[in-house]
Amino acid sequence: MNIICKFKKYNQLKLLLVFWAISNFLSLSFSAENVKVDNFDSFSSFISHLDSLTNISDSQMRDSSITSFWNSLRAEEKIPFILGDSVAFLYRGNASKVSWAGDFNGWNPSASEYQGKKVGSSNIWLCVASFPRDARLDYKIVLNGSNWMLDPENPHQQWSGFGPNSELRMPDWVYPEETIKRHWIQHGELSDTKNIYSAQLSYSVNYQVYIPADYDSLSNLPVIYVTDGHEYSDDRLGSMLIVLDNLIADEKIQPILAVFIDPRNPGNQSQNRRASEYTMNEKFVNFVADELVPAIDSNYKTKSNSDARAILGTSLGGINSAFLGAIRNDKFRLIGIQSPAFKYKPQIYSLYQNSDKMELKIFMSTGVIHDTEEAARQMKTILESKGYPLKYIEVNEGHSWGNWRALLDEMLIYFFPVTTDVKDDKKQKPEGYFLPIKNYPNPFNSRTAIEFYLTKPTAVTFELFNSLGQLAAVIKPQTVS
Repeated sequence: MNIICKFKKYNQLKLLLVFWAISNFLSLSFSAENVKVDNFDSFSSFISHLDSLTNISDSQMRDSSITSFWNSLRAEEKIPFILGDSVAFLYRGNASKVSWAGDFNGWNPSASEYQGKKVGSSNIWLCVASFPRDARLDYKIVLNGSNWMLDPENPHQQWSGFGPNSELRMPDWVYPEETIKRHWIQHGELSDTKNIYSAQLSYSVNYQVYIPADYDSLSNLPVIYVTDGHEYSDDRLGSMLIVLDNLIADEKIQPILAVFIDPRNPGNQSQNRRASEYTMNEKFVNFVADELVPAIDSNYKTKSNSDARAILGTSLGGINSAFLGAIRNDKFRLIGIQSPAFKYKPQIYSLYQNSDKMELKIFMSTGVIHDTEEAARQMKTILESKGYPLKYIEVNEGHSWGNWRALLDEMLIYFFPVTTDVKDDKKQKPEGYFLPIKNYPNPFNSRTAIEFYLTKPTAVTFELFNSLGQLAAVIKPQTVS
């Protein structure tokens, strides 16, 4: 736009008014109110716009424009801002130093590439990074080198054993729907905490047992034994109870029993014994095989067959699973390993390398962003050279429950596939409607449209639940003829 001023026709007062109007008009081009967050055609254009806003010379106008733009980002859940494989981590606030720590840098707040920089004349801190488009990562913001905090502008969180972390969701990452609690299906039951004294360990161990829906009509149930059971069974962490219910209801797996073994000292739960129990501890392995298994088989309707018995563990628990498979495959032949911390016991490699092939079926997974990929790949090479049945998965994630919970369905379907074609639709959904056939857009941020059909005119409402199974909203659908 060209602006032409013929100054000779204006007196001094009018000239001041003209320059004031021109200045304010041009400044409006920097206003966030005229920019939709989704309108950026490149990541660099977003960075340029942010730089422009934070360098407006008029402080009042700068603050107003920044606040408007920041509110737009927040409203559209665009903090962090992600476009393609690029990420702008953002923090707004006063600090002498801001950094980001998470799965992507081994939770090291001093990593140079994740140090924030102030943008222009503002209190906005920026850190630019790049990740695979289907990555999902946990992180926190670290202020002044020591104050760890959740990202206050990011509504997405994933719990760890130490509490919640903020969650970075790249655009091609798909939320694991099997971890969402469905209130219209039949649910299994988790027992109260049980206690067993171990002669092998010379102390007591707590555990809980999941029994599937319709247990009274079932028999010969396969069993999966789960180390770190108190976390795998937590809906915020492993979500395994939800996954079991959903897969059984969908007839993707057989009804199974699950035994969740708690590594914490029953008398002092702040004392976690996993570091000693899971690191190739023969006494712990024999406790599971010779003491816990008989107790379960004598009290529940299990299939007491090693081919129908699985062990599952993550991290150090992955070492335990591999070790148990190697020395007690008389009792366990389904071996579930997630993000194995084999570096703490590298002897596990030679145990498999130097032995004849054993009657084992193995599932192993790992993240590839500061997870256990090197250790898992080394074991994968050994297992494949021996000809073991192996399902191996790598994902663009870190050492996190968000990684492990999303792969439980892969492991369970691999170990316990449905062996009959008979299906009972009444177990799948209530009578009288078809499940939603599509929603658009998908994925979505603030809104989506769900289309479904009824078999006959019926008054209905939708109950919307979040990923923790909490009621978030009640919606009355609109009828479209």
